[in-house]
Amino acid sequence: MEWETVIGLEIHAQLSTKSKIFSSAATKFGQEPNSQACAVDLGLPGVLPVLNVEVVNKAIKFGLAVGAHINQRNIFDRKNYFYPDLPKGYQISQMDIPIVGEGEIEITVDNEIKVVGITRAHLEEDAGKSVHDMFNEYTAIDLNRAGTPLLEIVSDPDMRSAKEAVAYAKKIHALVQYIDICDGNMQEGSFRCDANVSIRPMGQEELGTRAELKNINSFKFLERAINLEVERQQDILEEGGSVLQETRLYDAVKHQTRSMRSKEEANDYRYFPDPDLLPVEISDELMASIKATLPELPVEKKARFIADLGLNEYDADILTSQKSLADYFEATLKGNEKNAKLCANWVMGELSALLNKNQLEIEQSHVSAQALSQLVARIGDDTISGKIAKDVFKAMWEGEGSADSIIESKGLKQMTDTGAIEAIVDEIIANNSPQVEQFKSGNEKILGFFVGQAMKASQGKANPKLLNELLRKKLS
Repeated sequence: MEWETVIGLEIHAQLSTKSKIFSSAATKFGQEPNSQACAVDLGLPGVLPVLNVEVVNKAIKFGLAVGAHINQRNIFDRKNYFYPDLPKGYQISQMDIPIVGEGEIEITVDNEIKVVGITRAHLEEDAGKSVHDMFNEYTAIDLNRAGTPLLEIVSDPDMRSAKEAVAYAKKIHALVQYIDICDGNMQEGSFRCDANVSIRPMGQEELGTRAELKNINSFKFLERAINLEVERQQDILEEGGSVLQETRLYDAVKHQTRSMRSKEEANDYRYFPDPDLLPVEISDELMASIKATLPELPVEKKARFIADLGLNEYDADILTSQKSLADYFEATLKGNEKNAKLCANWVMGELSALLNKNQLEIEQSHVSAQALSQLVARIGDDTISGKIAKDVFKAMWEGEGSADSIIESKGLKQMTDTGAIEAIVDEIIANNSPQVEQFKSGNEKILGFFVGQAMKASQGKANPKLLNELLRKKLS
């Protein structure tokens, strides 16, 4: 039987506020356990939550960025469940009236554009963290994270492959960084994904029973976990069994999923409006002021790169896929506006290759955007050739200095003296008469032989364009 995969994602984006959603406790990562948990976070008797207004502003910002409906009157609810890292016995979240309603976002997979619906995005507090490997016989609880503000972004079940799910997650990841509401640090848990995965016979309208894969913190693991879960469900159904609705945990080391608990429905959590928090009322004036602060969004930047810089869609899509990458490219572009494609090639080519090889993020690059900009300028003004530029770039990466200083100290300036190049060409033609006859007989490929000989004679410094022109002129 042919099966169709159906995927919906729940993304938890930790909002980049200095204090928590309902208390003044700090949200700084990596502090001593339980050093950033106040009486409100601990759920001590008599304490009351106070809403952090910046959390609301950031949620509105996201809603506007995805063209979503903003519920200008929304409420907070209590989601009741018991877990050791949830001291109050309930989580403050939003159920019936979330702050952000329906929106959508475009993804591109295999050169095809697809629209994925966003069901909602609601505000909630994070729970603490259970630490299982600190003591042999006990589980430790760190409540530093308790009360950290989250925006849970829930997609429609519109994705049909792990590849589409990863593309969607990456789009959201880039967007929350562009609009500066989340740092997107997946290693620190600032951006986490839950994947709801089900399968159904191809052509069937009714959805299959879903399993939820919890707290996946890398795009690579997200793709692996979904594909693994699809295989698991197919095996169960093809053997005549039934898929259970449950929550499963993906183990990246063992590359397997294991059951955590049966999946609860909304009524299991006994949601009800939180009596300690008033409804949130958002004015038209606040909406307008937040809209005015929105930066250029990824889709807008991509369109500008294509229209103004002449980049193709593939290049523009790659360069806008991360805010840090787009910022680096635009800094490289300064002074090189006429060579936008060359800048793009260097950022996506030599630079990205070395970053990947050394497992570095672009913010950790050994070559700054300004330094790369100078190198591109020297290619653009024919000071050096593209081939020599690669050697200069490696020297820059290894800390040998700027492009100009390396070119000067190593004597790498391109030979542009027509007379000098002409003398080299004349000598090569004179010493290679059989190859000259081949060219004159119509063998165009032999031109590469002459170019190679000339570049060798000039130690790679001859201007390639000028060299080719002189060779053709002399050989014809």
